[in-house]
Amino acid sequence: MVIVLDIVQVVLGALVVAAACLPLICSVFVVLAAFHRFASHLDRAAPVEPRTVVLVPAYNEAAVLGPTIEALMAQEYPPEALRVLVVDDASTDDTERLLAEAAARHPGRVGRLHREVGGQGKAAVLNAGLACVLADDWAQAVLIIDADVVFDPGSLRAMTRHLADPEVGAVGGYVREGSRPGTSVTRFVGIEYVTAQALARRSANVVGVAVCVPGGAQLHSRANLEALDGRIDTSTLAEDTVTTIETQLHGHRVVFEPHGSCWAEEPATLRSLWKQRLRWGRGNLQIISKYRGKWFRPGTPIGRLGFGLPFFAVTLLPLLIPLASTALLVLYFTDYGYAAQMLRVFWISNALFWVVTTAFSLAVDPVVSRRSWRQAVTFPGLVSLAIIAYTLVPGVVVDLANRLLAPFGDSVGPAVTHREALAASIWVGVALAVAYLAKAVERPEGPRRRLGAVMLYIAGYGPFLCAAGVASFLLEARRAPRRWDHTVKTGRMRGGPGDRAPGYRAPGDRAPGDRAPRDGAPSDPVRPTAVGHAGAGRSAAADPVVRGHGPGHRP
Repeated sequence: MVIVLDIVQVVLGALVVAAACLPLICSVFVVLAAFHRFASHLDRAAPVEPRTVVLVPAYNEAAVLGPTIEALMAQEYPPEALRVLVVDDASTDDTERLLAEAAARHPGRVGRLHREVGGQGKAAVLNAGLACVLADDWAQAVLIIDADVVFDPGSLRAMTRHLADPEVGAVGGYVREGSRPGTSVTRFVGIEYVTAQALARRSANVVGVAVCVPGGAQLHSRANLEALDGRIDTSTLAEDTVTTIETQLHGHRVVFEPHGSCWAEEPATLRSLWKQRLRWGRGNLQIISKYRGKWFRPGTPIGRLGFGLPFFAVTLLPLLIPLASTALLVLYFTDYGYAAQMLRVFWISNALFWVVTTAFSLAVDPVVSRRSWRQAVTFPGLVSLAIIAYTLVPGVVVDLANRLLAPFGDSVGPAVTHREALAASIWVGVALAVAYLAKAVERPEGPRRRLGAVMLYIAGYGPFLCAAGVASFLLEARRAPRRWDHTVKTGRMRGGPGDRAPGYRAPGDRAPGDRAPRDGAPSDPVRPTAVGHAGAGRSAAADPVVRGHGPGHRP
């Protein structure tokens, strides 16, 4: 019996250690971004401007399409080498009229492909567009974006310069949260994107293997798309990750371009964000299953530790958090001394992760940081933040607590009591439940919207993402139907109606570790240069975007 209890104790301790190690893995990956100047790929880039078709999937996106198209037309890019094809997925709003007006303003540069039957998912919409774009040899590159993404003027040229290297098959841009005036939710998303894109994708350049190019800003060479049979995978809810992996499995490199900056409208409520993150979480789990024979096996890009460790750390952390909380609770009642050690290990790990990610995130993107610094600091939640503060500077926290409690005749001692240790153990899991309840009580307007925001600050945005991750595991476990839930856009964003005109230039946001752009790229005028893909040498104005597919055409 004693041996069984010892084994149980070891297993419970291992769960806590595992949950503590995953944030440390993520911290190391974030720190690698500091070495991006040595792996930015600029040494193999050159000012090239291939003939590019921008592919935009759209379903009832009339509220946001206008600024998106105008920002593309205002790119610092040769007009004769840039065209836009919007794939209309059976929209029922003013999308057709809006695109007809855009085509009239920009003759021969804006096209519309209409799908009579929609609702089959983003990948199916993109495949319809790719079939048209690749039907002739005009396009040398294809930029896939979302309908609400507004590009900064020099972003496309910053991205295409990497295609001068024939080994590069795809280039990811930097999608930033652009909702205006925004909500607490969008500001949390904004700082999350700094960590997940501006930092993590710089680190991916350093490691030399990319996990995912953003679905809203991915540039592909024609050669890469043809190597992928001209199609986007439809077997998962994470088509952008599959495309990234397949690009690398086919021998092409994927790079991140931090100067390929663009702005997107993100979910403004917890309910809409929950739906989005369920889709992303389930997609990641489907990726694990799809490539189950290739993880951590040498000889393939996804077999490398630099790919698998961060991917599994992010994917498995939501599952390990509640398990670690349960383990700490059981250990508390069976062996308090051991439980106290494990509890300290867990919170020290989380404290280090918070310090590293907060410091790097605030430093790498001053533009977003000015709007979202409060959300960066409170990312783990106010309760967890208090525990982290005590973990890092216990003397300061105890002194402050005693000053606050003095008027009530109470005080706390320097040592952690059993009651406080129990609370810290339980909170690890309870935070996820409170974050979920914040979504449940939230309403679009009125007091319940504010209540949801208050609960989110208390529980933490990080625990909210973990709660969505747990729900993703449960949905996949019971093989729930795979649906693409459309996120309704409002158009209230940077570059949208009521804001500055599309084509603005964002403030200087070159991050520490980046080289300054080389002479002639991306803002100095240069002569368009062929990249060596199919169609090179043909007249840039020879064909329409897709021959015979202008606005209003229904195949």
